[in-house]
Amino acid sequence: MRELRVSDAPSLYAELTAPEVKRFIWAPPPSVAAFERFIEWTPSERTTGKYICYGAVPTNEQHACGVFELRSLQPGFLRGELGFAVTPRLWKDGLFVEAAWLLLDFAFRQVRVHRVEARAAINNVRGNDALKALGAHREGTLKEAFWQDNGFVDQALWAFLDRAWMANQQRPPR
Repeated sequence: MRELRVSDAPSLYAELTAPEVKRFIWAPPPSVAAFERFIEWTPSERTTGKYICYGAVPTNEQHACGVFELRSLQPGFLRGELGFAVTPRLWKDGLFVEAAWLLLDFAFRQVRVHRVEARAAINNVRGNDALKALGAHREGTLKEAFWQDNGFVDQALWAFLDRAWMANQQRPPR
């Protein structure tokens, strides 16, 4: 995990606009130039205390192939929302769980977030399984909360709480 760089824009555009990724996330930036603007925007949002975003860079690669973000849902970052998107070629290698674990650990230990929420489309089996493996608790179903494939689908609402996270001192599950 590291700060995004403008040089990551081409790889992020190529990796995160793949149909199998796009169907599970809100619309990504529509061009390399739009990804560049997004990358340039992220540090100012972090400075205001509203948003944290890092790129996931696999070992032996130079460019980010995924993003992990935390949005403030309440002033002072008492409550945040985890967002993520990773290239399909790395869905099975554990990169998601390790990168998400790093961001969550940073959120709870450094930022002092009390609660982190995450959403995943009900039919996103990998995303839901990964959130569960990270220790999230499924709190409910958000009816027709996400637009996918020309229609609304339900989303699972997951949550992590600081005291449960801090009680679990282990490294990310593999």
